[in-house]
Amino acid sequence: MAKTKSSRRWLDRHVNDPYVKRTQQDGYRSRAAYKLLEIQEKDPVLKPGMRVLDLGAAPGSWSQIASRLVGARGQVIALDILAMDPLADVCFIEGDFREDEVLDQLRDALGGEPLDLVLSDMAPNITGTTVVDQTRAMYLIELALDLAREQLKLGGAMVVKAFHGAGFDDYVRDLRTSFKQVATRKPKSSRPESREVFLVARGFHH
Repeated sequence: MAKTKSSRRWLDRHVNDPYVKRTQQDGYRSRAAYKLLEIQEKDPVLKPGMRVLDLGAAPGSWSQIASRLVGARGQVIALDILAMDPLADVCFIEGDFREDEVLDQLRDALGGEPLDLVLSDMAPNITGTTVVDQTRAMYLIELALDLAREQLKLGGAMVVKAFHGAGFDDYVRDLRTSFKQVATRKPKSSRPESREVFLVARGFHH
């Protein structure tokens, strides 16, 4: 019974969510678009001509925004283990970036050129067990940071979704060893009850 009530609450909240309604009006693929737009307004990480990697890209709303803002001279590579409908001017790689074959596809797409920006909106499949979910989430963003360290150019940036909990403070400290500035953002479009925040790291140096 509790599960049914919980599901109904989620559905009511979703249907009445102003960002869900705006998503349909604005033509974005998910409400997550507004999180990146708010981050971009406060910390303009996306600029014309940039080379951008979007991790955990599906269904593609962040790639939509990135592609528009980097323009024709820029490049957006989207990567996800889930399938994603094609987007104009976005190179999509379907697969797990922990696998060498997928990393090779990414390197081929980059053509030996470094990235200006790594975006990561990745999250694990939720089990409902906080300890398990937090551990999985931290593992994913640690992998994202490893990839950023390998592929970013000096001065590059990273925007990564993280969750408050075990390992969060250590991760922020780790970010600070590779980036000159690290800021924590909680966009208005991020639901207040969610533990998610976005870390904006700029000035990559090693």
